[in-house]
Amino acid sequence: MSESTKNSSTVRFIDITQEEAGQRIDNYLMRQLKGAPKSYIYRILRKGEVRVNKGRVKAHYKLNRGDSIRLPPMRLSTKPDQRGRISENLMDLLRNSVVYEDERILVVNKPSGLAVHGGSGVNFGVIEVLRQLRPEDRHLELVHRLDRDTSGCLLISKKRSALRTLHELIRENRIDKRYLALLHGSWRKGVQTVDMPLKKNTLQGGERVVRVDAEGKPSQTIFRRIERFTEATLVEAELITGRTHQIRVHSQWLGSPVLGDQKYGDAAANRAFREKGLKRLFLHAFKLGLRWPGEKRQLVIEAPLPDALSQVLARLKG
Repeated sequence: MSESTKNSSTVRFIDITQEEAGQRIDNYLMRQLKGAPKSYIYRILRKGEVRVNKGRVKAHYKLNRGDSIRLPPMRLSTKPDQRGRISENLMDLLRNSVVYEDERILVVNKPSGLAVHGGSGVNFGVIEVLRQLRPEDRHLELVHRLDRDTSGCLLISKKRSALRTLHELIRENRIDKRYLALLHGSWRKGVQTVDMPLKKNTLQGGERVVRVDAEGKPSQTIFRRIERFTEATLVEAELITGRTHQIRVHSQWLGSPVLGDQKYGDAAANRAFREKGLKRLFLHAFKLGLRWPGEKRQLVIEAPLPDALSQVLARLKG
């Protein structure tokens, strides 16, 4: 984007092209208004200073071809934010974390502890690092999200057309997402299905939590036992829906929270397993499966379990 577009004392209008259609307006503005804090983007949307076709829209609005976006006058700093400087070590880590790539998508094995995007006190996440690593890929976008402490398969689109298709597959529950989780307690049952609605809440202090609530959104998780231990069970969790913190809250509802979970877990169990070497959330997105419309081949992508989690399992088996 040009300097005159980033800094202007007048109202400007942008018409959305076919290639730009399908993305959320907040994501579009973050790409267009480089240097603008995320809080600023949401503020001008919330106050109606940004308009689409002369009307207010929410941050999750999906852009359509031909939409006319009104941008208010603004003055953004062009100086680099040193607080957000991405280290070479982190760039190397992400560069070496790609487990699959073709002309439409790439999948990274996201490390635990790294957010998928910047915001809320986080200067940058996976997507910002990838955009700096790959300036030639001008349309990199997150297809879905993983919790900051969850590791594993994170799907990134490289084309606007791919993003639209993948979002449609997600809406139709046609992307197979499987996780490995170590749960507190030893299960006798081989399979347990949780079909409980989930609702987002906010506690005092602004912490976001999710609860099982009859007024929440329909949510379903299938847990399949892989291996029993004395005080824990390794399971495969299949997401039928994709709600925030779904596996963590559904396992908590079963009475077998994910070990290492500081928000929904059992504090005593977490302390005991920390002594066994578990110093993070034991939740890993190990497999993605999808079939592109019109194609016969099912694409299956896997991300190996991190060494830190494999070592915990080895200790339990030993």
